[in-house]
Amino acid sequence: MNFKHLQYFWATAKAGGIVRAGEQLHISPQTLSGQIKLLEDRLGCKLFRKSGRRLELTEQGRVALGYADQIFALAAEMETAIGVASSEQHVVEFRVGIADSVPKSIAYRLLEPALGLPETVRLICTEGKFQDLLAQISVHRIDIVIADEPMSRQLSVKAFNHALGTTAMSFFAAPGLMRTLKGKFPANLNGAPMLIQGASSAMRQRLELWLTQHQVHPRAIGEFDDAALMKAFGREGRGVFMSPRVLEEETCEQYGVEVVGRTEELVEEFFAISVERRITHPCVVAITEAARGRFLRL
Repeated sequence: MNFKHLQYFWATAKAGGIVRAGEQLHISPQTLSGQIKLLEDRLGCKLFRKSGRRLELTEQGRVALGYADQIFALAAEMETAIGVASSEQHVVEFRVGIADSVPKSIAYRLLEPALGLPETVRLICTEGKFQDLLAQISVHRIDIVIADEPMSRQLSVKAFNHALGTTAMSFFAAPGLMRTLKGKFPANLNGAPMLIQGASSAMRQRLELWLTQHQVHPRAIGEFDDAALMKAFGREGRGVFMSPRVLEEETCEQYGVEVVGRTEELVEEFFAISVERRITHPCVVAITEAARGRFLRL
């Protein structure tokens, strides 16, 4: 296989069309189209089909794109590895998996100490579902997972939980919605529209239990795996939402919302999960030491 042809196909798939890819590669659309045709002849299948004025991938094209992604990612890793080995300056590569239920601002606060090391650190972040990230750490594709729940002992993955800290929770609402809430917190949540975490979130179960214990019955009008998307809906007054108290000031300023109430009974926990029982990776050491020394618990 001619890998130049594969690169042309890959660039076209990413750009969404022959003309745009040609501009990026500085070759004519006719030449680019001919090169992709040679790859299709080599593979014995069509990789693109026309959809109006655009090109879209065929089923075989989607399979080929997946392999191309892996091939060019490995090529980039090889260049980096060889470049690091041949340079005088040592670069510490730090591969982190971040569970999608962890707020982005929390993730940054946790990872920031790693960038303050004397060594040059190359931070590679991957966001995804908690279980998917555990599968990656089990084969050493990432160094740690940052999550809002510990890894269950029932899993076959050989890894260890390292507690980083906790934060109590606050409830927020846009000013217009805030004026409609009657009574004291948490009773003022009764009947109020509410935006809640997705079913896979560890905090979701705690919230439901807390509401039951306080005999509070809001109207859940939306479930979100992405905390930023949930806050965006909350900013528009669509519902009350919950967020870590350590981010209270930031949340109010960024989304223009007000604090409905606070509770010490709902606590969000954060963990670093690594394959090392005794941590030796310098970035993980920096993160765990900083978190235990000054992070959270507000």
